[in-house]
Amino acid sequence: MTLSLIGVNHKTAPIALREQVAIRRDDLPETVQALAAMPGVTECMIVSTCNRVEILAAIEGPDVELSSFLADHFGLEPAHLEPHLYKYRDKEAVSHLFRMAASLDSMVVGEPQILGQVKEAYAVAREAGTVAGQLGHLLQSAFAAAKKARSETGIGSNSVSIASVAVDMARKIFGSLQGRTVFLVGAGKMSELAARHLVQQGAGNILVSNRTLERARRMAEEFDGRVIPYEQLYEAASEADIVISSTGAPHPIFRRDHGQAFLHRRKNRPMFFIDIAVPRDVDPEMNKLDGIFVYDIDDLQQVAASHMEERSRQAVDAEALIALEVDRFHQRQRTVNVAPAIVALQRRAEEIRMGEIQRMHARLGTLTPEQLAAVEALTRGLVNKFLHPPMQALKQAAREGDSVKLEALCEEWSVSGAQVESAGRNGEAKGPEELEGEPDARRPVEVRR
Repeated sequence: MTLSLIGVNHKTAPIALREQVAIRRDDLPETVQALAAMPGVTECMIVSTCNRVEILAAIEGPDVELSSFLADHFGLEPAHLEPHLYKYRDKEAVSHLFRMAASLDSMVVGEPQILGQVKEAYAVAREAGTVAGQLGHLLQSAFAAAKKARSETGIGSNSVSIASVAVDMARKIFGSLQGRTVFLVGAGKMSELAARHLVQQGAGNILVSNRTLERARRMAEEFDGRVIPYEQLYEAASEADIVISSTGAPHPIFRRDHGQAFLHRRKNRPMFFIDIAVPRDVDPEMNKLDGIFVYDIDDLQQVAASHMEERSRQAVDAEALIALEVDRFHQRQRTVNVAPAIVALQRRAEEIRMGEIQRMHARLGTLTPEQLAAVEALTRGLVNKFLHPPMQALKQAAREGDSVKLEALCEEWSVSGAQVESAGRNGEAKGPEELEGEPDARRPVEVRR
């Protein structure tokens, strides 16, 4: 069985191509089932986000080419797709999956969303019946490693996006964002993103004002908020605890005198202005008022840059931790893979033990239940003692990944077992003169009654 992972992401493909292969959440079950129906695919799942589309599959052999599925399913020319694809097999696929789940491969290293997105993709595939034991075990190990990276390093401790930094600043000012009113002045994309972060942290009412009324309505619907006509901007602003401003005005729309009026109406309760407009919407003089806090785009970027530098240092520790977890996964996997050989060895030994007991019944005659139990305990104990060294050697060779030693051990004990088993079938153990060159043959044991 071969593990295969292919995909495109923000580092290998432009957004125009990523849009062509993006899969909507509602279409994912049908798509992953279509992938599972591809000849040679035994298990599979698909991760589709705004930054990546990846296929992870257990395939029957190296000849199964997953890239043909992407090209055929989305009607793309292979020559157009191939230059942007990355492809990993087996160990490299495991390493990439672990790094991706830990957000070490993300556009913003340490962001928490990707782990949830991979978990969701796994849940969809499981519901669709396209994952089973092999991928299930792999994904659970990846999730555990990602969680360990976040808990044992500082990779996710500092916000690095403008929107998330703004939220952190607001939380420091207000303590809790629960129930806070947010006023979006200008309905731009970054305002929307910042508002989304604030709502996720518990912010309550959303007010929206924009020179284009229709755009304000669309944004208000997005957050179940209230539209404020632009002409009523200053009357409504004092309702807000947090104002996110991103208009295209050529000069500040909030001045010091506005701030004084807001504080008077709010009875000096604090206000936080997130000014992400260029040119700035908020006069820096407002920052001199007690109770008003203003952060412009440069302030936010400076904080984000310092956080990113710290996160990059933490990422080094996270990379080392993930590499160690990948090695542990492979060690466990090798031990699991050697289990059939150990089971076969135990089965062969048990067959020999039972054959010897049956062969000796004629000599032993009728035994009492106590005597039979004693013979059973004696022979089982001897077999377990003989099997312990070879089983430990098999496990050690598997943990070390020594395939040459592993193959030699399996071959050696397979031959030896066959020789002993052959001796048992012949009805008599071989005599001393016949033992040369057969290290596992044994002298006959005289059983006295």
